Amino acid sequence: MNTPVNHTILLLDIERYSDRDDIEQAFLRRMLYNIADQTLDAAGIGPGQRRRADRGDSVMELIDANAPVSVLLRTLLTEVPVQLRESNRLAASSAQIRLRAVLATGYVAIDAHDGWVGSDLNHACRLLDAKLLREALRERSDDFALCVSDSVHQGIVRHGHPGIQPEDFHHITPESKNGVLSAWLYGSALSARPENESGKETPNPASPVGGGVPLEESPAEPHSPAASAQIMGDQFGVAGGTNHGDLNFSFDRRTGRDQR
Repeated sequence: MNTPVNHTILLLDIERYSDRDDIEQAFLRRMLYNIADQTLDAAGIGPGQRRRADRGDSVMELIDANAPVSVLLRTLLTEVPVQLRESNRLAASSAQIRLRAVLATGYVAIDAHDGWVGSDLNHACRLLDAKLLREALRERSDDFALCVSDSVHQGIVRHGHPGIQPEDFHHITPESKNGVLSAWLYGSALSARPENESGKETPNPASPVGGGVPLEESPAEPHSPAASAQIMGDQFGVAGGTNHGDLNFSFDRRTGRDQR
């Protein structure tokens, strides 16, 4: 095995790929390759600066560490949504493509069988497969969900390079079979839900079933036997006409009679 070398790692994955038939999958793969090639070309990353591994419904790109990550990230944020929108505009629903993406950096070794080995690569692959990133894509309207590793956030995002707004990235801790991961999700934060990724909100034990006012905060019973209500301003009657001024209503709980 060769010595591990520092790379930029880009992973792109097609949503619901296995739900399509063979013809649709072949079409989606062509679209995926086109989007990857156009994005890397737009970022100034030529064929000699990258290696590709095909994973069927996804591609993995190992990119020369000398290629500027800030330019690649900015291109991912601007070019990929445009390409997806153009590709999906006239496509049938079965041929539309939506992508999850991970951008990371780390050390990867390439063995004699052209296999890629490295814990940083494994971490990026687990991020790509995380349920939380899948949920993020389901909530997106632009067909694209991107997260970056801690190293990319630390070295690039937090410094606010041109076209990259640090406030647009939100820290996430998705779960994986190997434990909790750490990354930064681009775009609006996910809808409020517990970190266990169950997709179900944890009920408030102080609230009745179905929501409402917490039990300990329910309005106290009035001390007076008569409960009163007051309506201010002009009121429009059910049978027509308008009542002007303030209306006061009192109801005696003991007699059951209106006390107007």
